[in-house]
Amino acid sequence: MSAIDHLPPLREVIARHGLMAKKSLGQNFLLDLNLTSRIARASGPLEGATVVEIGPGPGGLTRALLAGGAARVIAVERDPRCLPALEEIAAHYPGRLTVIEGDALEVDLVPHIGGAPARIVANLPYNVGTQLLTGWLTLDRWPPWYRSLTLMFQKEVAQRIVAAPDTDAYGRLGVLAGWRTEARIAFDVGPSAFVPPPKVTSSVVHLVPRADPIPCRVGALERVTAAAFGQRRKMIRQSLKGLGRDPMALIETAGLDPTARAETLTIAEFCTLARLLDA
Repeated sequence: MSAIDHLPPLREVIARHGLMAKKSLGQNFLLDLNLTSRIARASGPLEGATVVEIGPGPGGLTRALLAGGAARVIAVERDPRCLPALEEIAAHYPGRLTVIEGDALEVDLVPHIGGAPARIVANLPYNVGTQLLTGWLTLDRWPPWYRSLTLMFQKEVAQRIVAAPDTDAYGRLGVLAGWRTEARIAFDVGPSAFVPPPKVTSSVVHLVPRADPIPCRVGALERVTAAAFGQRRKMIRQSLKGLGRDPMALIETAGLDPTARAETLTIAEFCTLARLLDA
């Protein structure tokens, strides 16, 4: 039995259900329940919380969230092979685990969480992690339905999420994350913690939504950052031509240096350009 509950060790669960990780699904399972408990704790106190988990696999993080006191865990799993293992966890924690079989990119989670803000805590599949985060950052309604995001990414992606202006990692993802959330890297996780071990180090990132982000429309900010970082080595007087507007008029009205490059602009300056684009 494991140290956090009376369920079998994860290696036994994986062997019994034949849950070899599939590369096509971006699966890398975490088997160390001490580590999954650390990830669960990084999201904050769990007592009474509603938690959404994406890609639970055999349920290591799921078990840590429930053992840590989460009132409800709503787990979205695309791989039907994992459902029997998750059903065993649900039976051990009656009424506290809801498993939704489906693609997290397509599932509408709002009807499942009830009225209270939920937390999203997940060891995200590497192949869709950035796409999921971008979707959560660009919701039309803000503040969003979630209270916080505690997510595992490849370290390189994590660095892009928390990157500051004028750094190599700063780009569209850093602008979106910095605009709408306060983001930080909680800790790193080495490849040996996973089965199978990936070729890269991973990082857990914790993001808390800002109550009042700098005003601008999501779609306009996405257009501006796409144009600017699409040609990030060029001066903005050139890269912003992709917006279909006179870039010099936008740049001059925003009070920016036309010879600046995308990675030197602050989030506030990108928001100014987005508002001008909508004007």
